[in-house]
Amino acid sequence: MSLLNRAPPREDAELNLIPLIDVMSVLVTFLLIYTADVEVVQNNKGVEIPHSTAQTQATPSVVVTITQEHILVQGEVVTSVAEAAAAESLVEPLKRVLERPMLMGDVSAGGSKREVTVIADKSLSFDLVRKVMATCTATTYGKISLAVLQK
Repeated sequence: MSLLNRAPPREDAELNLIPLIDVMSVLVTFLLIYTADVEVVQNNKGVEIPHSTAQTQATPSVVVTITQEHILVQGEVVTSVAEAAAAESLVEPLKRVLERPMLMGDVSAGGSKREVTVIADKSLSFDLVRKVMATCTATTYGKISLAVLQK
């Protein structure tokens, strides 16, 4: 066998991680800067939120979600939509839950300081949403926000 046909011995390949770390740090910085002003509100799979052109951002608050079947407060099922629709003006089970002292907001600060965000499916009747909002204002919540998707 001749020496001309032999391949030179291979050196071990090395992976330099420093450029990868630099790229990842730039990506993390970019994502932190451009996602800092977004308010994240919990969304249930059964709720399709309406669109809006409003520019004001929501603040952290108690979240009341109205799906096709149930009304939830902070993810806890309070009552069914059928029972709420049958109510005269206020949804009593919702009122009892909203009056709990454990929910967000300072009761001593007065009703005008406490806030609630209503997330409602866009196909629900406005009468039902109005009843839920009226129930919120009948308790100690002075500010109500309706969650929408910004166009």
